Amino acid sequence: MGSVENSHYSLVIAAAQAAGPCPVGEEAAWGRRVHGLTVDLHLIAQQARQDIERLESARTFIAFLEKVEIEESSRRGLLTLRLPSGESEPIRTEQKDTDRGRALIDRARSLEGRWVLVYRYNEQKTGQRNQSVRMLAHLMDLGADGAVPSTTAKKIVLQEAGGDTARAQEAWLAAGLPGSGPVSVDQMEQARAAVRKAR
Repeated sequence: MGSVENSHYSLVIAAAQAAGPCPVGEEAAWGRRVHGLTVDLHLIAQQARQDIERLESARTFIAFLEKVEIEESSRRGLLTLRLPSGESEPIRTEQKDTDRGRALIDRARSLEGRWVLVYRYNEQKTGQRNQSVRMLAHLMDLGADGAVPSTTAKKIVLQEAGGDTARAQEAWLAAGLPGSGPVSVDQMEQARAAVRKAR
């Protein structure tokens, strides 16, 4: 069996489990329910794959989430982020009336006043090839004190080093950061500053 056939077969099994046991004499109705659930699961899987691809290509950075508003003109969520440098940066969600937009706005509102890991992508402005809008793909809570998992901090320092692993490792050591365990936003910023100094 090919991988596509395998995945479809797996979806049918998952749908059959979700539908529950087939009542005696109701095989046709049960089969239609399993079929409908299989199609729903397939669409969910496609959307999840797109979301994961967007996250994997997103740029990540850490910021303090100051406030969440709804932009009147576009009906998008508008987040005000405070970067560790003290600069303010706006970022938008999809429209409030879409499932993804509503979910991200609700998540952002629950994280106001906390440090967050921001996953950002750029969306081309309609009809304007050279202009783009900074869009939010996902937010991860880092807590009120901004403790950053070392794997996340290392990824951000590596981004700052333009993918140069040796330079990122040197900066990490120069800033005196531990090999594992969480680091503070300030510690991570020291490592990023060390990367910039080494240029």
